[in-house]
Amino acid sequence: MTQRSSYSASRIFAVAPMIDWTDRHCRFFHRQLTRRALLYTEMIVDQAIIHGDADRLLGFDAAEHPVALQIGGSDPEKLARACAIAGGYGYDEINLNVGCPSDRVQSGTFGACLMRTPELVGDCLAAMVEASAAKVTVKCRIGVDDQDPEAALDALADAAVKAGVETIWVHARKAWLQGLSPKENRDIPPLDYDRVRRLKARLPEVFVGLNGGLKTVAAARSEMRELDGVMLGRAAYQTPDILGEVDAAFYGEPARPVDYGAVIATMTGYAVRHVAGGGKLGQVTRHMTGLFSGLPGARRWRQILSEGASRPDASPRLIEEAFAAVRLEPAAGSARDAA
Repeated sequence: MTQRSSYSASRIFAVAPMIDWTDRHCRFFHRQLTRRALLYTEMIVDQAIIHGDADRLLGFDAAEHPVALQIGGSDPEKLARACAIAGGYGYDEINLNVGCPSDRVQSGTFGACLMRTPELVGDCLAAMVEASAAKVTVKCRIGVDDQDPEAALDALADAAVKAGVETIWVHARKAWLQGLSPKENRDIPPLDYDRVRRLKARLPEVFVGLNGGLKTVAAARSEMRELDGVMLGRAAYQTPDILGEVDAAFYGEPARPVDYGAVIATMTGYAVRHVAGGGKLGQVTRHMTGLFSGLPGARRWRQILSEGASRPDASPRLIEEAFAAVRLEPAAGSARDAA
């Protein structure tokens, strides 16, 4: 069991939950770049928590705090049981997924499908609140398919607040469950930040955070004038260096350049422990390939990690070998990622 750190919902930058990406190795890596950002797990289905290997699914390193668990499900009783199990691991937040549009969640009638049944969402959240010592939150879309986003988002938010939830993260797009793939649902439905701002104006006492389409820390920071939090997903994963800006931009800490040498040393030590415990080097390094984007040597860094980590005899020292190819000071006038 880990111990929870203090966690305030007053001003938040979060890295979004992303299936197949934000596992424990990714989160440990991201934590080396930002001390303060809220990190999310991948979505874990309630039944997997109830019937599966809880330590494998829910275990995490204490360094990851503050860290939130995202759960998928639509049965209040099962969600409550999953929250009770998760309670032993010390998460800072437990979040209900009401936004994922994948075929898997549609077949299980959860994720974005739940936008159609706000009363059920309220029942699920109320059961989770009752079962969890950690704060319970919800992450949703502005609507699905032909729903009116004004009515759909208000109904979902009102049900959440009635259930005792005070934090609502909104991916500011509709999800089209018919006709678009999960990948297309991340890009094709138009963004509507104004809809999220109107929700905040209607519910001033509720924490409302924005997700969707934000690519830089500066762009995210500009949204804090009217909202309480921002959440980056693919941009944070694919160009993780930007996380080094978060603590100063959002939490008032002194601006400091990323100490890449310290990051590499920590991640190498982490990989040594992971491999010694029976893990594979690539499970760690696959999350690190986006580091150094725009610096000379970044391409070689990616190549060494991507090709080398798949070898049967791959050693964690591969991380240091790849780092040696990077020049941290870009040449004047050089194109980004020209190496």
